[in-house]
Amino acid sequence: MRIHIATDHAGLDLSHHLITHLSAAGHEVIDHGPQIYDAFDDYPAFCINAAQATVDDRESGIEALGVVFGGSGNGEQIAANKVPGARAALVWNLSTARLAREHNDANVISIGAREHTIAAATSFIDAFVAEPFSDEERHTRRIRQLGEYERTGTIAGKNVDGR
Repeated sequence: MRIHIATDHAGLDLSHHLITHLSAAGHEVIDHGPQIYDAFDDYPAFCINAAQATVDDRESGIEALGVVFGGSGNGEQIAANKVPGARAALVWNLSTARLAREHNDANVISIGAREHTIAAATSFIDAFVAEPFSDEERHTRRIRQLGEYERTGTIAGKNVDGR
């Protein structure tokens, strides 16, 4: 599987670890930055690029997921979710990592690098990558609704105010 990763200065140590760990597990890892430590770097572009590459790959039929992380993971998740087609989930334990894939078919995981040890964050990512989407109708229906809103600004029959 191809895995796109991005961080900011807060996650650079985790980034270096993940490149080695995921590559050793047989994944093709594409690092969207940063490459060097800069305490004043900004995560949005890195995370948006990783999310966009994930969406592009999946739309091209390439099996791909994204991994974004920074101090808390919150901003990184928000940035990734600005990309149409990205479904980034903030995870903080094994359960949320698995459910992000199983129920939400999340294609990007976000983690707070300052909130977890490298070992814990790695276990969340491994669980996320290994967990398949359940393909249950109720989950598929909800994901379709999110996509509809993303495209049209409303969800037909669901009393969502279109703008």
